[in-house]
Amino acid sequence: MGMANLQRMAMQMQQDLARLDHELTVTTVEGTAGGGVVKAVVNGKQELMGVTIDPSAVDPTDVEMLQDLIVAAVTDAQRAARELAASKTAGVTGGLRLPGM
Repeated sequence: MGMANLQRMAMQMQQDLARLDHELTVTTVEGTAGGGVVKAVVNGKQELMGVTIDPSAVDPTDVEMLQDLIVAAVTDAQRAARELAASKTAGVTGGLRLPGM
């Protein structure tokens, strides 16, 4: 494999990774807790985009439980985002693990 061919492949991978970065920014996944009474939405880069709380989950005498449900929903959404990113990155890199990915 010649040097020019390697450079072309590297440039193509850079372009593919830039496209993937944009795709992960605009793609969202949802995590839930408490049977769906708390939902968290994160993008493919694990950035929290929103939280939805069903009014039935709001108990002024048990704020701690609501806080735990929010953490659980966000954690679930972030896990889904990590799996999405790993799957899409493997498709671009052919399974080659890159730093920060």
